[in-house]
Amino acid sequence: MPRLPGDAEKAGPASSYSGKTRTLALGLMGVSMMPASLLAEGLVADSHGTLTLRNYYMDRDYKDDGAKTAAREWAQGFMMNVESGFTPGKLGFGLDARALVGVKLDSSPDRSGTELLPVSARDGRAADEYSRLGLTGKMRFSQTTIKTGDVSIFLPFAFASPSRLLPQTFRGTTLSSKELEGLTFNAGYIDRVNKRDSSNYQPLAIASPNRRFNGAATSSHMAYAGGDYQLSQQLSLRAYHAEVDDLYTQNTLALLHQLPLGDGTLTTDLRSFFSRDTGSAKAGEVDNQNLSALVGYKLGGHSVSLGYMHSRGDTATPYLSGTELMGLSELTMSSDFLNAKERTWQAIYDYDFTAVGIVGLRSRLRYVRGDNIELAALNADDRKEREFQMELGYVIQSGPLKNVSLLARKSIYRNDFPAGAAFRDENQTRFVVQYALPLW
Repeated sequence: MPRLPGDAEKAGPASSYSGKTRTLALGLMGVSMMPASLLAEGLVADSHGTLTLRNYYMDRDYKDDGAKTAAREWAQGFMMNVESGFTPGKLGFGLDARALVGVKLDSSPDRSGTELLPVSARDGRAADEYSRLGLTGKMRFSQTTIKTGDVSIFLPFAFASPSRLLPQTFRGTTLSSKELEGLTFNAGYIDRVNKRDSSNYQPLAIASPNRRFNGAATSSHMAYAGGDYQLSQQLSLRAYHAEVDDLYTQNTLALLHQLPLGDGTLTTDLRSFFSRDTGSAKAGEVDNQNLSALVGYKLGGHSVSLGYMHSRGDTATPYLSGTELMGLSELTMSSDFLNAKERTWQAIYDYDFTAVGIVGLRSRLRYVRGDNIELAALNADDRKEREFQMELGYVIQSGPLKNVSLLARKSIYRNDFPAGAAFRDENQTRFVVQYALPLW
């Protein structure tokens, strides 16, 4: 369920920037002192801006005996991203800006809580609108880029969730380097998160559905380092280490492979997450090893994938509250399938209608089933859950609505969890209409 920022965060991004603001201000001061001709040549000439409109309807129709029978809301999002180029020279500077606005179209206290909109803890009423502005200073040297301020992370251990109205962002400093051929090295220091249904930066916390951990415990920062290495055209290796101070550490290792086989392509995706508590362990014990494999075969417009994931150790798999893990359960709709001891199977069938001449139309059927689940806080073990997903998406290819994307998603989720569990039996429906308009 979404929550509003605590009292310590109510002052919003402007009041919480402090050191980051000073860093950004120094960079901007250096940029402002450069000749106008150089600014125009680098910053302006290579800049671009995009306005993205996203209309989102979400319906969670609960099928159990809970007090709330539905969470159903409709909202409109506006996302403007402006990215500058870099000033000329060996050391280039730039500035990016991101303005986000969410507007309520339909909601009520008895059916709020889809995480499309912030919700008041006092009366359960969704905000009429919410917004935020993020500034990012950046510096480039050779093939290395450093960004500080409002940043995005799309890495295995912290994948900024793309599945609601507005994107999730973080506050911190990131480095991405491609100095060595075939290697993309990433490192960063993050001290706040701006969740997808919030206007304010909040402290980092551990996700705790089903009371897996102490979700109220917070961390001062997360530090990470690692990279993706392309061993060959078909084979890549991914390895990362991340530490969320006083909560948990997590090591990630993945192997991705493509093999031409017959008239199609065989794909193999092997992933692992090794997690344990660290420092003062404010969220409680963390002891988990999560291993998964997804094998697929693509032929023409058809793609069939089969996967298995096994969670070992005494606890569930940890991840940052509001984010997702890039793994077998990525983009599931009703559950994360990351409970303690859980064994998960899945089957996916994708079809791209380009193969029959309908460019822009695609579909997906997906079935995920987990068993052997342990819910220690709810005194339950050997529990089961399952989710069936259907998805249909289309990008209009011509005419006045060219590049407008339409997406419909449906899931049917059931479990045998005891009362009070975070994941409830539900039929979930989502409709998303999106259009990205280049400004220049």
